[in-house]
Order: sequence, then structure tokens, then C-alpha cells
Amino acid sequence: MSAEHVNCLIIGSGPAGYTAAIYASRANLKPILYTGPEPGGQLMITTDVENYPGYKDGIMGPQMMEDFKAQAERFGTDIRYEVITKVDFSSHPHKVWTDSDTEIHADSVIISTGASAKWLGLENEERLATTGGGVSACAVCDGFFYKGQDVAVVGAGDTAAEEALYLSNICTKVHMVVRRDEMRASKIMQARVFKKENIIVHWNNNTKTILEEDGKVTGIELLNSKTNEETTIPVTGFFVAIGHKPNTGIFKDWLDTDETGYIITKADSSKTNVEGVFASGDAQDHVYRQAVTAAGTGCMAALDAERYLGEKGIV
Repeated sequence: MSAEHVNCLIIGSGPAGYTAAIYASRANLKPILYTGPEPGGQLMITTDVENYPGYKDGIMGPQMMEDFKAQAERFGTDIRYEVITKVDFSSHPHKVWTDSDTEIHADSVIISTGASAKWLGLENEERLATTGGGVSACAVCDGFFYKGQDVAVVGAGDTAAEEALYLSNICTKVHMVVRRDEMRASKIMQARVFKKENIIVHWNNNTKTILEEDGKVTGIELLNSKTNEETTIPVTGFFVAIGHKPNTGIFKDWLDTDETGYIITKADSSKTNVEGVFASGDAQDHVYRQAVTAAGTGCMAALDAERYLGEKGIV
């Protein structure tokens, strides 16, 4: 079977991929977008989105992604519901393969494969996250819904400290669950946490159970690893801040990444270390991780790809 040739291939959907597709389509790059295993990305498990400009009354995450997709299709993006399983960036055009063994030769590649939240593995955890029942992996995204309420944050790194501090400004109490007798967070972040009177740190504790009633979080049961003491804490929100894993495994042999797998891009651009390959969204952003910043880098990647293809005389 002969390989299919494309000017611009977008790997992954979500705000970054769909925005890249909108810009690439309008530039007449005729992009093909492969959605990956989770079409729409992390927004598909987000209920109310109230912080994206233009949606004054808020919008459900899945509906927002449908809007993005429809806009990309309106300008001619070819959206395919398959997964890219292998890439070869050693020559031009770049080669990729899908899970149906289709081989594609792409003059430019935009990576927008995102990142996935790490969960504790509790029985009802992901269900309550998906249904908006009170579990979240992003305090900046969802903290507003718990204004004036008691919440819990599990984690011990800088991310957990940042989430706890953010929530402490809008919530009555923030219970921080730390499984050891120390945090991994930087000293300056720890100092800020300890200064906050409404952040209560529960050392040497693991979350045993998320309590719920009528599909909503009502509290958590903790188990102290030193004393075996069980404690029940009433909360309405449970924030898991134990990190994210970038979905970049298939690129590790070709692209420069940091120690956790996020793709490294050149300053003020979406360019990777491989010519003609660009990265956007949470696959390369471990700092902001917001829909609006992902969309912004998707725009950057499409503009960078357009300029690259123009300089090469391809389009």
C-alpha cells in the first residue's frame, strides 16, 4: 500500500489540536488531524468550563470541544478517529503510522497529544471527576465551584502546594493530605503553605475512601500510616495533585523532552529539535495547563508550520 502524503499532520485533539487545525485550514495547508484515543482531550472529563473567554454563561467541556471540532471541520480539516502508534522523524517528509497500519508522509507535524492526570486509583475517583461530582485534578479550573466550602488536596509537591494555596484564597478550609512526614515541594512553597491558617496539613496520611452521597463528594476517610488511626473529614471538593503524565511516549526516541516527558520547544516558538515538527498544548506545557493557553500554543504551532512550509517552498 502506498503512503499518503500530507502538508500538515496534527496528532491529537483538544484545544491545542483543534486550534492548530483551524489556523492550518484557513492557511490552506489542508491539515489532517488524528484525534488519538481520547478525542477532545481532558476537556471531555470537565463539566462546567467558566474561565474560557467568549462563553459568558459557561459551557460543558464536551460541548466546548464539539464547537472547536465543528469550527475546524468548517474550514476543511480532515478529522480521523484513529491513533498514531509510531513515528520516524529521521528524514523528510516525516513518517507516521496509524493503528490501522496506514503510513503517512507529512511535510510538517504538529503534536498536541496532551497530558493525562495521575489518579490515586480509588474506586469512585474517576467517575466523580467525569460527572462533576466533586473530584478534580485542576484547582484553577474548578476551584471556583467550591468557594466558601471545605476541600481537600492530596499531594506533596509544588503542584499540590500551589493548588492548596490557590484554594485557600477562596475556600474556608483546605485539608492537605501528605502521605509522608515531609513534602517534596520547594522550601519557599512549603513556607507559604505553613503561613496559611486555613490550610491544615495531615502528615503520614493516605486517602482510604472518598465519601459520597447522591453522586457528590461529602468527605474523605484518611488512614494514618504510622498510627493506623482512621479520620473522617467532611469536604465537598477533592483535588488530586499528584502530577500529570504527558502523552509523548511515541516521540521519545526523536524529540528532546524534560525528565518527566514534556516536549521541549525553542524559546518563543513551538519548534522542537526536529525541523518541521512542532509541539503545542499540554504535551509541552507543564506550567499553565489551561484550555486557553493550549489553544494559544496550537495557534503558534500552525503559524510556525505555515512559515516553515512557505520557506521550504512546499506551500
